[in-house]
Amino acid sequence: MSKSFTIEPDLDEYVKATRGSRSASERVNELLRRAMVQEKYDRLAEEAEAFYSAGESRTEAEAFQAAQLISLQRED
Repeated sequence: MSKSFTIEPDLDEYVKATRGSRSASERVNELLRRAMVQEKYDRLAEEAEAFYSAGESRTEAEAFQAAQLISLQRED
């Protein structure tokens, strides 16, 4: 699919310098795919941080862990 985008001169120089034997289009597509994956991991990290810091204090977490250990010891 052919599209037209404007690329900043410094980005164009980077693509030219790093494309090797590939075409500039192939290199740009590779870089965009990598950026998409990186953004996905960044969003997942933000979600995980929000999930694990959602109002639970360290004291509550330690109390829960201690209760779990007691529960597991009873099962033995």
